[in-house]
Amino acid sequence: MFKKILIANRGEIAVRIMRTCNRMGISSVAVYSDADSRCVHSRLADEAIFIGESASKKSYLDINRIVATARECGADAIHPGYGFLSENAAFARAVAEAGITLIGPPPEAVQLMGDKITSKELAKKAGVPVIPGHIEAIADEAEAIRVAGEIGYPVLLKPAAGGGGKGMRIVHGPEEMQEALAASRKETEKAFGDTRVFVERYIEDPRHIEIQLLADVHGNVVYLGERECSIQRRYQKVIEEAPSPAVGPELRKRMGEAACALARKAGYVNAGTVEYVMDREQNFYFLEMNTRLQVEHPVTEMVTGLDLVELQIRIASGEALALRQSDIRLRGWAIEARICAEDPSRGFIPSTGMITRYAAPTGEGVRVDSGVNIGSKIDVYYDSMLAKLICHGADREAARRLLLESLNGYHIEGLATNIDFVSRVLSMPEFAAGDLSTNFIAQHFDGGVARAEPNPKDLALAALATTLVFHSRTVAVRESLKHLVSDIGATLEGRKKIHYKCRTSGAQFDIVMESEPVSGEICMIRIGEERYAVRIPYFQFYRRRLKLVINGQTYRFRLRFEDPFIFTSFNGIAQIFEVYTPREWALIQYMPDRRDKAKSNALLCPMPGLVVDVPVQKGDRVFRGQSLVILESMKMESGVPSPIDGIVAEVLVKAGQAVEANDVLVRFETNKFVDRKSVV
Repeated sequence: MFKKILIANRGEIAVRIMRTCNRMGISSVAVYSDADSRCVHSRLADEAIFIGESASKKSYLDINRIVATARECGADAIHPGYGFLSENAAFARAVAEAGITLIGPPPEAVQLMGDKITSKELAKKAGVPVIPGHIEAIADEAEAIRVAGEIGYPVLLKPAAGGGGKGMRIVHGPEEMQEALAASRKETEKAFGDTRVFVERYIEDPRHIEIQLLADVHGNVVYLGERECSIQRRYQKVIEEAPSPAVGPELRKRMGEAACALARKAGYVNAGTVEYVMDREQNFYFLEMNTRLQVEHPVTEMVTGLDLVELQIRIASGEALALRQSDIRLRGWAIEARICAEDPSRGFIPSTGMITRYAAPTGEGVRVDSGVNIGSKIDVYYDSMLAKLICHGADREAARRLLLESLNGYHIEGLATNIDFVSRVLSMPEFAAGDLSTNFIAQHFDGGVARAEPNPKDLALAALATTLVFHSRTVAVRESLKHLVSDIGATLEGRKKIHYKCRTSGAQFDIVMESEPVSGEICMIRIGEERYAVRIPYFQFYRRRLKLVINGQTYRFRLRFEDPFIFTSFNGIAQIFEVYTPREWALIQYMPDRRDKAKSNALLCPMPGLVVDVPVQKGDRVFRGQSLVILESMKMESGVPSPIDGIVAEVLVKAGQAVEANDVLVRFETNKFVDRKSVV
């Protein structure tokens, strides 16, 4: 067994690997860059070694530096985690040549399965179903149109190298091919240094199902069930679960045995994942094989009771698998939500900054894999994922409810996160019913905003919680001022019934507390005609989380005070609530509407990043929502949309330029706003 393992990664996966190393009595070595000088993973490791500048190419992607560091510290093995060098065949070869063990597959398997063309050819030879298409790389637009015509539209342009959805384009007809092919090649060359693209049939509304497998050097291969990974945006997974609500025992067996056959054909060793797309008739087709530990591996661990990192380490050390296929049993259900630093309401643009408050949920069946804490600084250099929240229950509904409740109690301040967005997804009836596809988010959301109205009951409970907090804060202030009341003046005695009006976007509520709320006791609260028995908690006003027991059931809310209003988050609802007394409500109706009718004459940078492209110039007519500047931040490219219809007066940035949040990117001509109807 290994004595020392260097972890060639960062963040939550580095912490996750360390946890297993510590339990197995193996010394762990962390590596860190300039940006990660105060990171959690470097503090938790037995050793921490600086490896370079913040940019990943000069630190976590520097093969020579990583290998040299492992040799210098005396590491027996390197665990690459996922991302960075985890699927890099050159890295795998360099590690082997240095006499160090890579906790992963051999270089030949990494290279073979990392190429989507060769891996698809191998899958066909192994008897694994593949999507109809042209396996060879497309030479030019004419060949692409010819092949697409033979396959039948819509088709998917797919890079031969890489992953993460980069370079993929859906083409619905020949008129779209030129632009789509050029964009696909440009993106894949930038991301992977490879312009090869192939064409395959696009499966409409598919599910994304993957099989976790393990293979040792002794020829043993087993599969650990499937994961449902259909909830995606921009080909990036958001919510994953095990098992899949669409897969039964017979289908699971066929998918698993096909994955194992492919692994044997490839000479695969260690943990790996075979990904499929599945249509509505439950026909499944090979998508790709990931030659590493997956981000979503915890859901498999929670339903099997196995530690996949430990099994990876044991396989890499030469041990034979102690498991046989008959030993694998799936128990209950697990669902995972990826917690990312991004703003869904602004097109999921990455968010940077320092975490000023951090409180993760706990409890039975709740697991948090996190690489951050209070004081963690989130920069533009790396992936936006902060943590993963995984919940396990006896069945899917129990796991869903527990995950939703846990998200309600997951509190992060200092930057924007997707917590409310994933809560909204989980709250949707379609998700609860298991009606999923890779188009789920596109079908139900505009950007990061849900098309459907929130659940009326959830909205009422959020209003109740907000009003109770408002009242309690008001009472606290009142009590603190009691000594200032003169004997001859009016007293500040409370009333038996307390009446409030609460409003938020699209809804208003009459809320009556039938008695003065007292901490530790039950207060009856009416919302319209509905009565709720609410156990009043002991309020701590520095806290931003609230736990209420309503009609015997526990609910959690997150709050942000924006005096005089309260921003409340609950079950995917994330809105400002206004609370008024009846007298204030009568007067507020006469207040003028303070809508700001002014139009901005400048496009501001929403986040720190690097300018990739500026597709407009001075004098161009532009429209609201049109991307005027393309930024790269946290390994993602995002367009910065115009806030107005207008004419460009000045472009203040150029490709390759580093920019900060709120920098002026483009200025518009004042009083020259374009009427869309007048433009032909």
